[in-house]
Amino acid sequence: MKKKLLAILLGTCLGAAMLTGCNSSSAASGSETAAETDGADQSSAAAQDAAEESDAPDSGTATEEGAAADSAADVSYTIGINQFAEHGSLDNCREGFLEGLRQEGIEEGVNLTVIYNNAATDMSTVQQISDNFVTDGVDLICAIATPSAQASYNAAMDTDIPVIYTAVTDPATAELASEDGTPVGNITGTSDVLPVEAQLQMIREMLPEAETIGILYTLSEANSEYSISVYESLADQYGFTIKTMGVTNTSEVQLAASSLLEEVDCISNLTDNTVVSALPTILSLANEKGIPVFGSEIEQVKLGCLAAEGLDYVQLGIDTGKMAAKVLKGEAAASELPFETVSGSSLYLNTEAAATLGITIPDALTERAAEVFDTISAE
Repeated sequence: MKKKLLAILLGTCLGAAMLTGCNSSSAASGSETAAETDGADQSSAAAQDAAEESDAPDSGTATEEGAAADSAADVSYTIGINQFAEHGSLDNCREGFLEGLRQEGIEEGVNLTVIYNNAATDMSTVQQISDNFVTDGVDLICAIATPSAQASYNAAMDTDIPVIYTAVTDPATAELASEDGTPVGNITGTSDVLPVEAQLQMIREMLPEAETIGILYTLSEANSEYSISVYESLADQYGFTIKTMGVTNTSEVQLAASSLLEEVDCISNLTDNTVVSALPTILSLANEKGIPVFGSEIEQVKLGCLAAEGLDYVQLGIDTGKMAAKVLKGEAAASELPFETVSGSSLYLNTEAAATLGITIPDALTERAAEVFDTISAE
């Protein structure tokens, strides 16, 4: 385009010079000479201007680039959030996820539309939510918790809709990734694998005489089965025996908790979504028997668990949101991103729960706690 423009301008200038010479033919020869010289000078100046024009940025290209930038700024997205249950840790994941997107320039109400659905721990509902998102043709599905991740991937498997999950304890066991972390398809996300050994160390320090730890879990949740296997592999090192009891839904939690509390010195709660949804019931039964319940994250301690070596689920969500932003912007495909595992844990304590149970928290634990709560919050 630039070479063609130069040729046109040169041709125009030479034509103008010739016309100037012809129109001056009736003038004196001195005038002719002056006109020809002037025409030549004009032609030379025009040629120089054309050369300079050819070196300047092409105006058409600049316009196209500007339009492309404006178009990129105008891009908007629609995502579906498929959350398996409504409780503190998963809510924190969702809030963190949206914050992670915002930090990457994708903000709800600005260039992002969010469709949020909660399955309330119902497996048929979580699949229906997933199917609806695929029918709606969302740009991305955020799946919060293992059942939601599995259902979302099953629904989107034969489409180009990426799935980004969070709060999935063991993606490999859930068949969302291979053992080396490679995604099984157009799906990736973050793992909330529990700091089990740190939890066992804390329980031993808090309860020097305890022998048996009880764990309630949902039979259908792969994340809980994985966490229990880790507890069982490490418990003997800290002088504990693990006693488990499974349920299929929240209606079974009260009876199962009552039975389990007859056989254990304490309960260590997982991030099991069905069980966490019934945590106030478990805490009420345990307090009546004077048996401490340990949580697995900050929200459970706020509700009345004695203590927890827990993860920061808001930060987990932020990390997940940033992964999703890469996928939405086309910087990477979900299938190219291995899942990420949150590292480290923080200690949370509840002194009101300790007082209710008549337990004295060791000074060493109080000193290293990230946060200490002196009240028990409402559900």
